[in-house]
Amino acid sequence: MLRAIHRFRFWAGLLAVVGALPAMVGHEAARAAATSNSDWPSYGRDHAEQRFSPDRQIGTGNVKQLGVAWSYNMRTGRGVEATPLVVNGVMYVTSAWSIVYALDAKTGKELWVFDPKVDHAVGAKSCCDAVNRGVAFADGRVFDAALDGRLIAIDAQTGRSLWQTQTVDASQPYVVTGAPCVAKGLVLIGNSGSDLGVRGYLSAYHANTGKLAWRFYAVPGNPALGPDHAASDNVMAMAAKTWHGKWWTQGGGGAVWDSITYDPELDRVYFGVGNGAPWNAQIRSPGGGDNLFIASIVAVDRKTGHYIWHYQETPGETWDSESTESIVQAKLRIRGKIHRVLMHAPKNGFFYVIDRDSGKLLSAQNIVPMAKTADTPKGKPISWAYGIDMKTGRPLENIEARFLNGASAVVHPVGPGAHCWQPMAYSVQTGLVYIPVQDFSGLFATNPHYKPQPPYARASGLKVAGAIPDNQELRESLPKRMAARLVAWDPVAQKEVWRVPMGFAGNGGVLTTAGNLVFESESTGNFEAFDALTGAKLWSFDAQATAQGGPISYQIDGVQYIAIAIGNGGSSWLAGGLGVPHQKNVPVGRVVVFRLNGNAPYRRINTALLPVPLPPVIAGSTPELVAHGAKVFNTYCAGCHGFGAISGDVTPDLRRSGFIQDADAFASVVTEGALLQNGMPRFGAAISNPDVESIRIFLASEAHYLYDLQNGKTATSAAHPKDYKGGVTGGQ
Repeated sequence: MLRAIHRFRFWAGLLAVVGALPAMVGHEAARAAATSNSDWPSYGRDHAEQRFSPDRQIGTGNVKQLGVAWSYNMRTGRGVEATPLVVNGVMYVTSAWSIVYALDAKTGKELWVFDPKVDHAVGAKSCCDAVNRGVAFADGRVFDAALDGRLIAIDAQTGRSLWQTQTVDASQPYVVTGAPCVAKGLVLIGNSGSDLGVRGYLSAYHANTGKLAWRFYAVPGNPALGPDHAASDNVMAMAAKTWHGKWWTQGGGGAVWDSITYDPELDRVYFGVGNGAPWNAQIRSPGGGDNLFIASIVAVDRKTGHYIWHYQETPGETWDSESTESIVQAKLRIRGKIHRVLMHAPKNGFFYVIDRDSGKLLSAQNIVPMAKTADTPKGKPISWAYGIDMKTGRPLENIEARFLNGASAVVHPVGPGAHCWQPMAYSVQTGLVYIPVQDFSGLFATNPHYKPQPPYARASGLKVAGAIPDNQELRESLPKRMAARLVAWDPVAQKEVWRVPMGFAGNGGVLTTAGNLVFESESTGNFEAFDALTGAKLWSFDAQATAQGGPISYQIDGVQYIAIAIGNGGSSWLAGGLGVPHQKNVPVGRVVVFRLNGNAPYRRINTALLPVPLPPVIAGSTPELVAHGAKVFNTYCAGCHGFGAISGDVTPDLRRSGFIQDADAFASVVTEGALLQNGMPRFGAAISNPDVESIRIFLASEAHYLYDLQNGKTATSAAHPKDYKGGVTGGQ
């Protein structure tokens, strides 16, 4: 229930710092943050998205004295990916299902809660959990982008809705998971859905009314339908020349699902574009082509949305190597000249420095090891590219990685990539960029029987991985292949300065401060502080869950606070259950705030898993049915319940589910949608009754393996491959 118990003047705190100024809105608020230590008013603190705080009260000499100032339990625990905002002493933060919380940033007292009441059935359209990465703030309004596609303006004082508008076609598999961006009176928002087959775009709405100002489509549509009457019309013919076949029948992809950055100096908007649909370029665009503007950064005019320039990082992308990761603005001296630049570390493994005036590539270097195929040891993953041609700006590709003509290839970096959406940070003090790096590999092979699927099946065009081997030693070793690290990167010299191993993949975003500190959260749940110059670990706190959206810093009454929003979920935890620390998943979303000498209690949660009940013995089960069930499961179910049925425990672990005990009960969930309101899709139109039963047979086999392991027996199951090269996960 909404409560309105707090009244405040919007910019009173900033006026006290910068003097008597007129009321500031949108971009002015974010720019003021650059000179004020008190607030964190936008997603990356200011429009440069640097995530650098000038706060220096907490530094290398006293960070060990950090303790909990307060904590707050959200109404839902799954998939917390938000970066909190703090404006004039009030924190605005979101949890799963796009619920917005207003909290007293000094005490944690709840001021109001706004629940947009998203129909949980919409969760079936979300490839990567019912997540939300945060809100935007301008002129006394909080802007919430709900999972179901609504953009909602909320009165910051009362928590009441002022207006709302639907930004997507609700009949299509669109959802919205990213944070909006306010740019001088316009609210910018994109959408997700490339993995299920949509046509992506960026929209701008008037902040006062919610009326659409302009829209830019990231990929061309059906040419037979004519122009879109959108801001992108003047470049769609150019883009269409880079596509072949009938790409529009599956949407084309190109969802703008995360990074949207405003440049007040040039009055431009920069945004990153996602993968194509389907993933496999051989099916998406037979005959090749760059497929503009997928896997690109695009610059448009803020007022009109008209195209200015683009830089495509992965032409003809075919590995889910998106460019939606955080875009950071800065001014760098390169070869003796000051450039206004964009710095970008997308999934594809390269760090790019781009002139933001012209869109020209200034430099690029790989942040994970990448080499020519000829120089890669036999049996090791192939790099999709081994460098960037600085004359053309195009990648130097290893053609073998494109798995052409029926070939297969184990390729890296893919899936969560070398750097996924978790934001990086740039310190104007050290001149270094701090990147949450990871290096995943995945098996790619064209599915010769591929055809467009009904809703909720990934539009990959790839062969589906089968069961994971029943060798426990091998299973325990697989997460080590997905290790992550925190890297300090010199963007001018284009080289690594230091690194810190971070265990499992799926680490959180990064904060850096003038106190010479870098903060990041591990997937283990440990929240840590490092020396920004050396990488030495200085402090750690076991929060029991990950702050994926990244920490923030703010001040109230002269006291510096560090805040995180935690709650395990998202693609790494849903699909990659094998690679997450199972004893660390807690059924709670929290805001945790720290200060020097904080001594508030922190309630810990018992994370022990329940024992596996005795699984059923299903009549008619054969090794062939188990193997077939594994493939059907990985096609439709693994994205939420874990590849190989190894859950990350955010959604139910189906090996422990009572539904697998009974065929009718299981079918009522899978086929008839008995749990639709929990976000479990109805698959009756997509999966045949025999295939539903084969899934149950596979799950029972995996449950027997787990049951035997739990009870000290030799763990075996009906049918598993002897060699496993892994599947592929996404990250929207």
